[in-house]
Amino acid sequence: MKARAIMVQGTSSDAGKSMLATALCRIFANQGFKVAPFKSQNMALNSYVTKSGGEIGRAQGVQAEAARIEPTTDMNPILLKPKQDMVAEMIVHGKRFADLDASDYRASYVRQAMPFVRESYERLAAEYDVLVIEGAGSPAEINLRDRDIANMRIAELADAAVILVADIERGGVFASIIGTLALLTEEERKRIKGFVINKFRGRRELLDDGIAWLEQETGIPVLAVLPYFDVGIDAEDSLALASLRFKRPRSDEFSIDIAILRLPRISNFTDFDPLFDEPEAGVRYVRHAGELGTPDLLIIPGTKNTLDDLNWLRGAGFEQPIRSLHAKGTQIIGICGGYQMLGERLFDPDGVENGQSEAAGLGFLPIDTVFQAEKKTVQMTGRLIAAWEDASELKGYEIHLGISTMTGPAQPFLQLADGRLDGAVSADGQVFGTYLHGLFHNRSFTRELCNRLRVKKGLDPLAGSVLTEADRREEAYEGLARHVAEHMDMEKVYQLLNVKETGGVKV
Repeated sequence: MKARAIMVQGTSSDAGKSMLATALCRIFANQGFKVAPFKSQNMALNSYVTKSGGEIGRAQGVQAEAARIEPTTDMNPILLKPKQDMVAEMIVHGKRFADLDASDYRASYVRQAMPFVRESYERLAAEYDVLVIEGAGSPAEINLRDRDIANMRIAELADAAVILVADIERGGVFASIIGTLALLTEEERKRIKGFVINKFRGRRELLDDGIAWLEQETGIPVLAVLPYFDVGIDAEDSLALASLRFKRPRSDEFSIDIAILRLPRISNFTDFDPLFDEPEAGVRYVRHAGELGTPDLLIIPGTKNTLDDLNWLRGAGFEQPIRSLHAKGTQIIGICGGYQMLGERLFDPDGVENGQSEAAGLGFLPIDTVFQAEKKTVQMTGRLIAAWEDASELKGYEIHLGISTMTGPAQPFLQLADGRLDGAVSADGQVFGTYLHGLFHNRSFTRELCNRLRVKKGLDPLAGSVLTEADRREEAYEGLARHVAEHMDMEKVYQLLNVKETGGVKV
């Protein structure tokens, strides 16, 4: 028997599709269902590396964790990662497939992509009881309808009931729902079986008249009004950067100031979520050199295009202020592309990045990087070589193009479990870089780093144990599931699936 499917679509990007799909995965798993997430196509720079070394959208990795199963590339068979204007890297079944420009996308994309999507769907549908399918963007983009392989085409493939999520925080929530329905075909509208109004703040009864009108006008029930909830799990969409919990270190509440460069092509910004949880740490993303100030820690993050963002960094006037910060003793850390920028030279002989064959790095670390077409995607573990009190194993993942090699004496950052060395540390220990995404999710390491910054300023280190990342994530999934189950008509959801609440499937 094929899996029963329910699909979460949205009236816009960042409406809450990923959040609701994650919650449903945990709710169904708690009820005893064998459940898996599925998103046919994802366009995102936040990605997840599976145990097999495949690259998928971060949201599907999170949803698989919530469902208590191992993420696989079938859960997101197509991943598009924008790398330049009008050009995206196409990843198929976890591996780099091609660079796709706008004309290729328009001419042949659906014909190319749908066989991959169907293959993955069929495997999942044969293995699981329930599939929680997530759409992308909005299903009502009429200019993309003939090429949309992430919304109604997939609902039809899986014969899925669709829940439409709308973000009330944007304003015009009823107009967005009605407008979406108006732009769908009659057959597509029939698949919409319920609405969810997300990110509500205020008194629920103030919505009652609008909800009554909406249900009468459309004949479709509102399944939930979900109050705003700080989810505490990885975001997928870069739009989420605009709503991060900015902690401003100007207040007496904050003892250390952490600045992260907001690169135009920043990728895997979820790397830095744990920093927001550190007590008395102010964390901010910096877009303009004038905002830089004198942070205790400066982080140059990963990027989908290192050379383009290195050029942007210089053009935006960041290079000299970074050098001044270094002279004043600011700790500087580079992750992945940021690590490459901290080196001496970057070479792109095959035009993998942007056609620029060579560039000078910032020169803080004695490394050269040569970009290559083959991408390194692997989960990784290692131990710190540098002198840190925390000697525990660090876990994370690599996802990068290019190989970095030492050009002079320097201490590597990590001794990896597979025997390789990773990263580099400056002689004074003030600058280091690593390819390890997820570094700060090693919570004891992050606490020690923040304590080092505190001691450097003459402050006492924070005492006490630190909750592990695994425990934090488990708490987040359970909290999200409780939140959604409390406010959503789950009985109707089970009816849409034609299943019993206790993990049984109605025949």
